[in-house]
Amino acid sequence: MSSPWREGNEFVLLENGEAYYPRVNEAIDQARSEVLIETFILFDDKVGRALRQKLIDAAGRGVQVDITVDGYGSDTLSDEFIKGLTDSGVRLHVFDPRPRLMGVRTNLFRRMHRKIVAVDGRLAFIGGINFSADHLPDFGPMAKQDYAVQVRGPLASDMANYVREVLKAARVARRPWRRVPKLAPPKGDASGRLIVRDNDANPTSIESAYRVAIRGAHHDILIANAYFFPGYRLLRDLVNAARRGVRVRLILQGEPDMKVAQMAAEMLYDYLESAGIQIYEYCDRPLHGKVACIDQRWATVGSSNLDPFSLALNLEANVVIHDREFNQTLRDNLERLMENHCRRIARQQTRKSWLRRPWVSVLVFHFLRRFPAWAGSLPAHKPRLESLGADAIVETGSQESA
Repeated sequence: MSSPWREGNEFVLLENGEAYYPRVNEAIDQARSEVLIETFILFDDKVGRALRQKLIDAAGRGVQVDITVDGYGSDTLSDEFIKGLTDSGVRLHVFDPRPRLMGVRTNLFRRMHRKIVAVDGRLAFIGGINFSADHLPDFGPMAKQDYAVQVRGPLASDMANYVREVLKAARVARRPWRRVPKLAPPKGDASGRLIVRDNDANPTSIESAYRVAIRGAHHDILIANAYFFPGYRLLRDLVNAARRGVRVRLILQGEPDMKVAQMAAEMLYDYLESAGIQIYEYCDRPLHGKVACIDQRWATVGSSNLDPFSLALNLEANVVIHDREFNQTLRDNLERLMENHCRRIARQQTRKSWLRRPWVSVLVFHFLRRFPAWAGSLPAHKPRLESLGADAIVETGSQESA
């Protein structure tokens, strides 16, 4: 689903946890009526405990607090951690909670991967940053490089409305929002819309937003994405853009937290570079961002990677922004990243292996082309939302469109 275009917003780019967490905590401190949070990961570490205390304090002064976590990403939360929240009046919702089988997590597919914070319907945050200490620089070499955006204005209200509707939909087992017809981009700046990918009516919404923007690009496409293994159609759009003279640059992982993600992306390098696409690998630490800017106005920030999980299985949310000032801020940040912390991958420098042979590329492309249809049949069970806490929504139901 997508919200309509909303004008009259204010957008602030937030880089990494050191910028993001203080803004979120301050917003919760100032909340008067409502705090809504969706996050893939909430850990019992210094970041998670700080958020927990802020939510407990807010509930204590009469603010209605709802936080939804993913049953796969946040399955290590202790009973004590949870009880402290629910005893204070915080309503905790767990997406697709499932017990481990011989220590292995079984809820592998259709994760609730969104990262949204909405406060009083006036201020909201969205991006790729979870509530865990590995988004802070003092975590060490494996600290993640990531982005979020603070939204103030009508779009923030849309984001709050969406999270509320998700919780209501769980109670009555219905879709949270209907599909919104495609709308032409607004002419003014400081405009944005929320785009959500689900496994019901909107399975390709985020991918479609990328493809429309790429096909309409005139000058420049700059994408930074942690897990880059998109479908054939998006790859073809990027190649076609480069061949018609658009400068296309990709910032991908050079020091991955999961080696398989880098190996998958490398399988595409020859195809992309042969069309003139420039590939940079971020080498300081793991890249976790999911951002892009195209030409002078279009930008996106959110939770969606460009890989089969995000594009075909996970529940994701991005904002698309039409704002010259925000576009330039994000572009400047990524330009500095490329100049100071990335290595350019040249064709003659790429590693040669059986994974890079032409017949393997053909197989990979056919797999990518068909993967969404295959993935749509997995798993057989219907994910559910389990709610805890005083006056919580205790009914459970299908959350395919959560």
